[in-house]
Amino acid sequence: MSSEKKTDNKIQEAKGKVKESVGKAVGNESLEAEGKKDQTVGSLKNAGEKVKDAFRD
Repeated sequence: MSSEKKTDNKIQEAKGKVKESVGKAVGNESLEAEGKKDQTVGSLKNAGEKVKDAFRD
């Protein structure tokens, strides 16, 4: 289950990078900010999964 969540978090980060890039390209600051937020959320969730894994071992 944990690896599935990690994969979902990585996907969220990747989607965020795409949104940020598109936002920059078209000059849409809102989309760019949303992309950065998605990246941060995905990264934080992934960090939480790593902490859980450390306690399981």
